[in-house]
Amino acid sequence: MMFVRQRGLRISAAALLVSLAVTATPAAAAPAAFAHPGVLVSKTQLDFVKGKVNSGAQPWKSAYDQMMGSGYASLNRTPKPRATVECGPYSNPNYGCTDERQDAIAAYSLALAWYITGDSRYATKSIAIMDAWSATIKTHTNSNAPLQTGWAGSSWPRAAEIIKYTYSSWPNSGRFATMLRNVYLPVVIKGSNSNGNWELSMMEAAIGISVFLEDKGSYDTAVAKFRARVPAYIYLTSDGSQPRVTPGSGLDTKAKVVKYWQNQSTFVDGLAQETCRDFTHTGYGLAAIADFAETTRIQGQDLYPEIGTRLRQALGFHAKYELGAAVPSWLCGGKLNLGLGPVTEVGFNAMHTRLGNDMPSTQQLTESRRPAGTNALFVSWQTLTHANNPS
Repeated sequence: MMFVRQRGLRISAAALLVSLAVTATPAAAAPAAFAHPGVLVSKTQLDFVKGKVNSGAQPWKSAYDQMMGSGYASLNRTPKPRATVECGPYSNPNYGCTDERQDAIAAYSLALAWYITGDSRYATKSIAIMDAWSATIKTHTNSNAPLQTGWAGSSWPRAAEIIKYTYSSWPNSGRFATMLRNVYLPVVIKGSNSNGNWELSMMEAAIGISVFLEDKGSYDTAVAKFRARVPAYIYLTSDGSQPRVTPGSGLDTKAKVVKYWQNQSTFVDGLAQETCRDFTHTGYGLAAIADFAETTRIQGQDLYPEIGTRLRQALGFHAKYELGAAVPSWLCGGKLNLGLGPVTEVGFNAMHTRLGNDMPSTQQLTESRRPAGTNALFVSWQTLTHANNPS
């Protein structure tokens, strides 16, 4: 084994190469031609789901029934758009924040219902919700505005992609595109140095919006920010003695890094930046990572070989404790705030079903909690769309 010596440190050449590979800046990532529908779910994936549901196969049929039994897929839903959505810390104040997120999820739910059933009533209701918001909203305000924009901005393009590219008519699709371009994209594309789930959700929104708008520049920006953030959110021992940081974070000492990682000073494979905060926020970050990678894969850029080990390790690490494993004293002071949420299906399907990785804890957790519903923020119906989906 060859080693590189520098200032008394003994670093393996292999580890050095891994480090360089992770931090290298890629060439332009945007596809020459965008694939549609291509945000989180492709047409091939949708066809797989439709076939499973219509044949009554499980777990897809129960997942579909769960979605259709929710208020999100109701044909009687009345959208509640606002010109200004104001979202403060911990939803105080909450002026239109819940309404916006849930209407966006509803538009996506109805779009899925349209594709699976072929019943045009679901498509027209999805359009009505998207049209109501595109005719009204102008801005998001207060401290949680970037996160709110990311959450709602993740669901809107999922719905819009399915409707625009599988339904016969949407006269106001251009106005909806203008809404995404002017109200959402300028906010999310900037990213965030707040807790990592913020930037990851914002990048998920940015990549989905970029696909819908066929905006190659924004697509490339989102990919670059994502590639910098994921290694700063999930730790691997190959990173060295402490986690990576993103450019401009200001985390220039180990003490600052430890504080940012919720005062956790022992780092192991799969630990996330928010593990010691709580599993719920960590789940937001893991979901956004998987969703982002799923969209870029559909667009012809498979990021799983780069980020897959981190995602797989993080899913397994958190699933183990979510399932009841004893918490060691070195981890978060021996106490964890559990509640990962319905966030594992996309990553598990990518890493296990398609790539063949053994993921026993993640598999047990995922299968025991099917059908995965929605967290009422930006994660919705992933058992329906991604359970055992080979496409």
